[in-house]
Amino acid sequence: QVQLVESGGGLVQAGGALRLSCAASGRTLGSYRMGWFRQAPGKEREFVAGISRSGGRTYYADSVKGRVAISRDNAKNTVYLQMNSLKPEDTAVYYCAADLYGGSYDSSSAYEYWGQGTQVTVSS
Repeated sequence: QVQLVESGGGLVQAGGALRLSCAASGRTLGSYRMGWFRQAPGKEREFVAGISRSGGRTYYADSVKGRVAISRDNAKNTVYLQMNSLKPEDTAVYYCAADLYGGSYDSSSAYEYWGQGTQVTVSS
């Protein structure tokens, strides 16, 4: 079992940048595929980015491709989401999630463990 805690959210102007972190405790993070999802008010949770156990493969939603980078440091048990050129439509609660068994990166149902989320608000 792994516990996940996100941090780094906040209020930023459009065009700005934020780096989210997801710190894991419990089982070694390297055992898990990792993903970032987000949920805006009144909308379903959606996939943002995913990364393989070694960090060698990354996956992005079309809506963020080119503006977002997911990375991981297994030695630090931490996953990151660097977000640049932020837009008001990026406003949401951002969640990191861990998948032990290897399902589809972009499917929330593939992930067994979730953090509590961190709020990102982008003002226009």
